[in-house]
Amino acid sequence: MHVVITGTGRGVGQALAQRYRDAGDAVTGTARDGSAEVALDVAVPAQFSQLSQHLGDRAVDLLVCNAGVYLDKGHALDSGYDPALWATTFAVNVTGVFLTVQAALANLKRAAQPKIAIISSQMATQTNAPGGSYIYLSSKAAALNLGRNLAVDLRRDGIAVGIYHPGWVPTDMGGSAAAITVDEAAAGLVERFAALSMDTTGCFETWDGRAHPL
Repeated sequence: MHVVITGTGRGVGQALAQRYRDAGDAVTGTARDGSAEVALDVAVPAQFSQLSQHLGDRAVDLLVCNAGVYLDKGHALDSGYDPALWATTFAVNVTGVFLTVQAALANLKRAAQPKIAIISSQMATQTNAPGGSYIYLSSKAAALNLGRNLAVDLRRDGIAVGIYHPGWVPTDMGGSAAAITVDEAAAGLVERFAALSMDTTGCFETWDGRAHPL
């Protein structure tokens, strides 16, 4: 199996890449710092040509859109949330997801049972609105919506799309008080991706297999 994962320089993306490599799968990772197979900042559209060139004609069995940023943590409503942060966050967390899918689409169509996994957050839902972090939460809600609409349009191509909450993990985004380890999150997500099929396309699930209400 050939797995493409964005944002493998650290955190959940790095752990996912390692798990697939340990299982004997071929992995193409991307990282904006150049630490992966492909140097890619998903906020820079011109860099996606590097991903396309690297993939060439190879089939992609699983595309994991994991790269993301959380730039407005702890901001105050009356003085924070600079407009530039909105633009940067959406460029990574939403437009970056779309451009990643677009860049790998022809390769996905070459696979027998292609899948796309989009990492969102439980905080993206209307049923779990915690307040604050307006930029991050809005972007993850948009990523969830993007994934569910991609599932509709890609059904005709036999490409299953799932959207996932990775759990609260101790990364730069999650902080030190997180509930589960990065390895636990990665192990659960690998199971979720394996279970994804055309019967469940459009699903929004937690790392441990629970269907998340919208």
